[in-house]
Amino acid sequence: MNPHPPAPSCYRHPDRPTGLACTRCGRSACPECLRSASVGQHCVDCVAQGQKDVRQVRTVGGATLSRNPVPFVTYALIAVNVVIYGITALEAGNLMDNRASSLFRAWRLVPAFVGDGEWFRVVGSGFLHYGLIHLLVNMLALYLLGPYCEVALGRTRFLAVYLASLLGGSAAVMALVDPLTATVGASGAIYGLFGAVAVIMLRTRQNMTQIAVLLAINLFISVSVPGISLWAHLGGLAAGTLSTAGILYLPRLLRARTQSTASAIGWGSVAAVVVLALVVSVLAAPTVIVIN
Repeated sequence: MNPHPPAPSCYRHPDRPTGLACTRCGRSACPECLRSASVGQHCVDCVAQGQKDVRQVRTVGGATLSRNPVPFVTYALIAVNVVIYGITALEAGNLMDNRASSLFRAWRLVPAFVGDGEWFRVVGSGFLHYGLIHLLVNMLALYLLGPYCEVALGRTRFLAVYLASLLGGSAAVMALVDPLTATVGASGAIYGLFGAVAVIMLRTRQNMTQIAVLLAINLFISVSVPGISLWAHLGGLAAGTLSTAGILYLPRLLRARTQSTASAIGWGSVAAVVVLALVVSVLAAPTVIVIN
């Protein structure tokens, strides 16, 4: 008779006798099926279950927090603006003055041309810039503001707020600027990011003095320097502020109980701003036919 009972087998590999066991569930397991833990060792199934039970850390905007977030959307937007400027500069044959470019003429926001059916100008104009200095100033602002907003809101929400701000700026131009005046630039979207940063800082209870001073300086420049579209800036600022406020505050006001409900409310807020901007643009579009 064998005085020693047979060793228990691994619960995942019955052909492997083992003297080890999971300190969490107590099941016998071979070394291959065990993982070191803070206390003892856990089987792979307990480790997997523990990972499911851990609640994901999210940003204030509801995005999953990454350890090393890279603002890919910000960099992509900068790249698109730079590439489009490069195309217009090549077409015009002048790095500093690209107004002779056919693409520049085709995309600049002229309300009368939009009323004649050229609706692509409402979006395309937001990726045009008049001169290299104009491009550099806007891209510097995007580089400074974009990563902060992108990390806080998440990539998709950030892109949605940016585009909503662009459309808000275009809507203000359509409604309040002379129909034959040409407007270009990402400034409407950039001012929308100013508003987004302010809302994020307010929601997270940060000191808003710096962003308030920076915004005041930019608004003063918009008013005092000739040739700058104040209405595009204000329209973008309003759209970006409302979109971000909808993402960060409206779910709390409506007492959303789940993350999915809060996300749906936030997206609905951004969609409402976009729809409002488009409706304003449609209603304000001149009905006269203008030959381009």
